[in-house]
Amino acid sequence: MNWSEEIMLVPRLIVATGLGAFIGFERQRRGNTAGIRTHAMVALASCLFGLISVHLFSPADTRIISNIVTGVGFLGAGMIIKEENKVLGLTTAASVWSIAAVGLAVSLDMYIIAISATLLMYLVLKLKYFKWWDKISTKNNEQPAE
Repeated sequence: MNWSEEIMLVPRLIVATGLGAFIGFERQRRGNTAGIRTHAMVALASCLFGLISVHLFSPADTRIISNIVTGVGFLGAGMIIKEENKVLGLTTAASVWSIAAVGLAVSLDMYIIAISATLLMYLVLKLKYFKWWDKISTKNNEQPAE
């Protein structure tokens, strides 16, 4: 795959990340543990895995990819912990799954979309450090019971 073809795929990564974040925003506002960051990462990784599989050369390659997706998903499931009324590790699991897609993209010489996906993941993971994040985060908007 040449660089110009890869550059044409980057907007797809951005759109997928934005759409995932949009649904994640709704889920987060309703108090769901899997919020903006988790949904954005999963949408981004799914798009990246899809882009990779579309540009493969043989059916054997797609079997390898499907096993990577499943195997890393299983690994991520082990990172999710439930403590009392809290679920921890969802975003970490999503980021591990997403970075597996990046590694796969690099292995297939898809450097532009791998770098773009990594930058989008970094942005998504850093959302919680922006000041405006507190305004939309359910955890910080909860009102004390009177």
